Formats: sequence, C-alpha cells, structure tokens
Amino acid sequence: MSSEVRWKVCWESELELCDHKELAEFFRTIFARTGSFNAKPFESYRSWAGARPELRAIAYDSRGVAAHMGALRRFIRIGDEDVLVAELGLYGVRHDLERLGISHSISAMYPTLQQLGVPFAFGTVRHAMRSHLERWCRGGLATMKSGMRVRSTLRDVFAELPPTRVEDALVVVVPVARQIDEWPSGTLIDRNGPEL
Repeated sequence: MSSEVRWKVCWESELELCDHKELAEFFRTIFARTGSFNAKPFESYRSWAGARPELRAIAYDSRGVAAHMGALRRFIRIGDEDVLVAELGLYGVRHDLERLGISHSISAMYPTLQQLGVPFAFGTVRHAMRSHLERWCRGGLATMKSGMRVRSTLRDVFAELPPTRVEDALVVVVPVARQIDEWPSGTLIDRNGPEL
C-alpha cells in the first residue's frame, strides 16, 4: 500500500485554490457518510470545519486525495496547567482505502511535529472510532485516554446556542518532545478555541 500512496506535508499558506477545492470535495465525500450535516462545512472551496489547520499531511494516489490529517499548535488547559500541543484533527481516509493500513502512515507528520518542538500532539475522536484508534495506538506512537471531557468554543456564535460545548470524547495523546507520564492529570481539557 505505501508504494501506491505518496504523502505531502505542507503549511497552510502553501496550498493553492485548486488544493482547497480538491480537499473540500474529499471531506464532503467522506464526512457525508456520517450525515449531510457533517459535510456542510466543506461547501464551496472550504477545506476546514472549525479552526483552520496550520499544517497538513495529505496522502495522494492515482485517484486524488487518499487521506488527510491537519495540525494546529495551541495551548490547551488541563486543570490549572497550560500545555502547548499540536492539535491533530480533520482526519479522514477515503472509503475504498479503509482497513488497508493507510492510517498507520499518518506518522508521516511525526518528524515535522518533532521539528516544531511541541511537547505533545493531541486529538479527539468519536467513541465509534475506538477500535480503529486502539489499532493505531498499539504501535506505541500514541496513547488513548477515555473518561475525558473536552470544552471547545463553537466556530460561529448563535443567539440560540451557548458559545461553548463540552463533549465526552476519546482523547489521543502523542508524546513528541516529552514523555507520556508528563501529560497532566485531569479529566477536563479546555481547548480555548474551536475544534480543529
């Protein structure tokens, strides 16, 4: 599989309009499988849903975009401690490539995370992705934490909704410049911004 897929790690400012168009189509297709509402943020040429990533790992094959993961450096708060992380999100794999091991290749971004010098990378996923996440964490690159709540701001402000939401999510932590035992204890993570 890895010989058929080529990875490109790029900064957000390096993407051209045609890249955003191709990525938006990719996200509309993969997220529409979980409901049309999930595909809505990717209308037109928009290739992000909440916070805009600063770095992307994009896999291509002969059919176009095969997989994607975005990253954004930010401080999150766990208990009373602020932690610099690279938040990982906007993860997706084209349906025809699921279960073929392409998700393990997402480690294409790891050397860049090391160059950024962030202590940890972190991301959240739905509980329905638990078995997929457990397989990915088996290699030791990441640790899954359950029983966590994550508070985020909404991307937009609406008169009829509170400006923040708290979700029970599976949290993935990737030690980069620090060891996993240095991750702060606590069950509430405050993103202080929208989800990536």
